[in-house]
Parts: sequence; structure tokens; C-alpha cells
Amino acid sequence: MHAVGIDIGGTKIAGALVAEDGTILRSDRSPTPAGSPAEIVEVVVGMITRLAEGHDVMAAGVAAAGFIDEQQSTVYYAPNISWRNEPFRDRLMAELDLDVTIDNDANAAGWAEFRFGAGRGVDDMTMLTIGTGVGGAVVAGGHLMRGGFGAGAELGHLRVVPGGLPCGCGARGCIEQYGSGRALLRMANEIADVGGIGLRLAELREQNGTLRGEDVAELIAADDPGAVQALRELGGWLGQACASLGAVLDPRLFVFGGGVAAAGELLLAPIREAYLAHLPARGYHPEPKFVTAQLVNDAGVVGAADLARLHFRSR
Repeated sequence: MHAVGIDIGGTKIAGALVAEDGTILRSDRSPTPAGSPAEIVEVVVGMITRLAEGHDVMAAGVAAAGFIDEQQSTVYYAPNISWRNEPFRDRLMAELDLDVTIDNDANAAGWAEFRFGAGRGVDDMTMLTIGTGVGGAVVAGGHLMRGGFGAGAELGHLRVVPGGLPCGCGARGCIEQYGSGRALLRMANEIADVGGIGLRLAELREQNGTLRGEDVAELIAADDPGAVQALRELGGWLGQACASLGAVLDPRLFVFGGGVAAAGELLLAPIREAYLAHLPARGYHPEPKFVTAQLVNDAGVVGAADLARLHFRSR
């Protein structure tokens, strides 16, 4: 049977009708009314209703950035939306004749990759989503790890530099400050300031008034030495974080999603190097694989739908 998946972002809400094999049958999207929880409910209810119309739908799953309780019902905290202890599942189910579950967006994306993408055939997988920030998902023994309170696998807030750069979470030195798209832009600006291999970065910054993420991405694709160096620095930090995660989780596979992962092997190579350099008992520990995500922008809706289907069948 089909399920509906919804992915709520800071600027847009994406939705899809998803078949059991992960195929998207119908899709929809709308701007996010981020300042109004009531309006978000209205938009999501309307989207689920439209997507389900005329189809046999068993459940709907909603993915959003933030801390979700272990009952997959309440959003403790969402950084991009005005949600604080928001009973979002109850609000949706009051308007819908469907079973609804709520999940963290990175968990949903990671589950989609595990079920239908890069993680197929592997029971232990760790995923990092490298976008504006850093998200994470952990699959252990074929099960999605949510933690005792539902807010586990916030991998972006693994501390890699004690007393390091301040993070939006209130701590310092989180990998989000060293391994995200925002961090890549900061590193590229630092290289541009020095000159030398950063000459082209500096030229684009002067030409556009600022150095934009798309500028850095284009230069990486063109194999510009300054932009590639910034990416290598980013990969080095991510590799260190993966070594720490590997010591705890021991995954067979690390999957990297998000916009920065589009760099492919240019990103994965420095991640592998740094991972091996910081791995405990190197030479005596089997090495995991490092790959990029396959589902890209569809992962959130596909994962949310599949998790809702799984929850419905486990009742």
C-alpha cells in the first residue's frame, strides 16, 4: 500500500505519494509559513489530502529538522520553525483520517538511503547530510537509532574542537562548524584572503560582492586549486568526526548526502584519508566504505513515507 511523505524545510515543504518500493508516484511542494505553526498544519493537511486523493493510502509521515520525541509525535524543538514542544502529530490527526508519524528529517533521509539507496544490503550504516548545517542518521542492526528520548543521532553536534567555534546549539567546536556548507564557504573566504591558489576565489568575491556557495561549487567542479583546497579541509574535519563515530558505532558504510556531497570523490578522498589517520587500532580494524547518497532531494519524503508505513504495520 502507498504512504505519503512530507519533508518540512525552512523555506519549502515537499510532499510525495510513495509506493512500497520507494517509487514516487505524485509530488507537491509549497513555501513554508515558518512563523506560524497553525499555518504549517494547514499546508501539510492540504498537501497530504491532495496527494492521497484517489489512492489507497495507509499512513502519512512528516519529517522536520529538530528534536522529535520517542513517540514520533511531539516536536521538542525545531531551529527553523516556531515550534517548541509542539504536539504536531495530534494537530494533524485531528484533521486527517490517517495514521501520522513525525520524524527528524535527517533520520528520514538516512532511512530512505538504507532502504532504497546507497545503504541497500547493509545492516549498519551511518549517514551525514552536509548542507547549510550537518545532520545525521544511524542505522544499527537494521534499525533506525533514535535514542532514549527520540533525539539521538544529532551527529552534527559531535564536538571535534574543544573550545572551538561557537555553534548555534550553544556549544563550541561542533562538527557542524567545520564540516558544513557554511564552513566550506568560510574556508574558501580564508583561502581567498591569502591569495595564491585563492586568486580565482578572490576574483569572484570581488566581482559578486560576496563569495557565494554556488561560486565555490562551480570552482570545485572546474578543479580550481583554491576551491578544492577548501573542500579538502572540510573533508579532513569530516574524516576526523567519522573516526570518532566509527569507534562507537562501527558502521560498515558511511553515506554522505546534502548539497556538498555533489562533489563526489573530491570530498570522499580527504574524508577517507583523515578517517584512517585518526582511526584507533589502524591496520587491525576493518575499513568501512564511504559513498555519496543516491536519492538526493527525494530522500526526505521517501524516508518519511516508509517510516510511517513501518509504524502503521507495527501497531
